[in-house]
Amino acid sequence: MAEERPVFFDCAGDQLLGILHQPFIAAGDIGVLLLVGGPQYRVGSHRQFVLLARDLAAAGIPVFRFDYRGMGDSDGVARDFEQVADDIRAALDCYAANSAGLQRVVLWGLCDAASANAFYAATDERVVGQIALNPWVRTLEGEAQAFIKHYYLQRVLSRAFWRKVLTMQFDATAALRDFIRKLAHTRRGDGFTRPARDERALPVRLRDAQIGFSGATLVILSGQDLTAREYELRVAESAAWQRWMGSGRVTVQRLEEADHTFSRALWRDQVAAWSRDWIERLPK
Repeated sequence: MAEERPVFFDCAGDQLLGILHQPFIAAGDIGVLLLVGGPQYRVGSHRQFVLLARDLAAAGIPVFRFDYRGMGDSDGVARDFEQVADDIRAALDCYAANSAGLQRVVLWGLCDAASANAFYAATDERVVGQIALNPWVRTLEGEAQAFIKHYYLQRVLSRAFWRKVLTMQFDATAALRDFIRKLAHTRRGDGFTRPARDERALPVRLRDAQIGFSGATLVILSGQDLTAREYELRVAESAAWQRWMGSGRVTVQRLEEADHTFSRALWRDQVAAWSRDWIERLPK
């Protein structure tokens, strides 16, 4: 159904490695650039990125996945998700040069890769869409808020929690200390930690990047993931962000039982199906 081949390309003097999944018969002029989230390489947790690329290629959608500088089989010094714009552009250039007929690109990313995509998308006219899974908006205060609102409440209401309490297996002192520490974090300043290289907080910058992108966005959220809950909390605090989420430019899908990386085959397959169907419905 598709050819898979390694491609080496240059980024600021470093050699990077990507894998091109090229269908023998492409369905159109659109393809997917798959970005890796977190400190991992192009295969992804549970081989998710390999399997996703193969699913999409089988549907006639070419895919390019690659290692950032300093990760996997790529040379150079590792960078965080806010410093990979050059890597993304170099990968996109390589992708276009090696995929005949490619005119439009969808950026696909999980966690901080979704945030990296949002920061890059508006700078490149070839990008017409984004698929963002559990976008990363993590701040110390935001993490604490998500824990208190979702984790602690669910735990207090669970039978397992009270079973531990009644059988003296629960460390109340440690739990109370952890709760107080997180509660204190939620009340510091304006609720956000300021990054050194930008005066605006990460949630503010991600909000502006997502809203400012003129293309289409598919947001996929896990029901059992604090990163997703933190993202939803930040969106709920902004009227503009909420309007964007409810606009015709955005499609939101929720997989209530899924964890952060969609680790079960059932969840992974659902994400692949949503991604494929959404891409196929994009305007020509």
